Amino acid sequence: MQGLSEALLELQQLTERLRRECPWDREQTARTIVPHTVEEAYEVADAALADDDAKLLDELGDLLFQVFFLSLLLQERNLGDLEAVTRNVHAKLVRRHPHVFGDVDAATPARVKENWEKIKREQEGREGVFHDVAEALPALLYARKLQQRARAVGFEYPDVQGALADLDDEVRELKEDLDPSELGDVLFAAVNVARKLDVDPELELRLAAQRFRDRVTTAELLAAEQGENWSELPLEEQDRYFDLAKETTR
Repeated sequence: MQGLSEALLELQQLTERLRRECPWDREQTARTIVPHTVEEAYEVADAALADDDAKLLDELGDLLFQVFFLSLLLQERNLGDLEAVTRNVHAKLVRRHPHVFGDVDAATPARVKENWEKIKREQEGREGVFHDVAEALPALLYARKLQQRARAVGFEYPDVQGALADLDDEVRELKEDLDPSELGDVLFAAVNVARKLDVDPELELRLAAQRFRDRVTTAELLAAEQGENWSELPLEEQDRYFDLAKETTR
């Protein structure tokens, strides 16, 4: 633990020096830094999804620096510091895990999540169904968060079949009326299905997009092996190579 303490202290000292001596760092505010924080969080996610441990180690450091820097900005305004941030999250985690630090029964992940929502409402003074849902979240995560809040008060399909039936209804309505709002309803219903399957819609869509990219790239290579330019082929031929690519990348 001594090595960890020393490393964290050194990073804090480095953060303070950069704030004092670097012209770029001196000009930053929480508002200007946050876009970089969000970018670093996505890069952490990308490394984790790629199972690239070396990159994950590196990107976690970049994200950690964001925490140190934003904490320093709070300290400058006498509104808190890194110690306060750390103690606050420690207390929050203990409070939200009574099944670990108390005598509450929560043997499943679903039960843990139910307890979290109850604690937020009853112990942390959060009012309203949609308390503290950040509107700056990516749309898919924002939709999932709203659905989670609704579930906490019982407004929820009992199983995935109900969510799938709702998705079918929304797709039917979209086919009948090609209206952008109908498409939004389809996406919202799809997020609900993802939530019922206990998967993250943002990550699943990202993985699907990556599969599509990889398959198109492979289709280009397969066509090139036959002396053809995939981009210039008619749709039927492009699709044939795409299907071949699907087989080779499964």
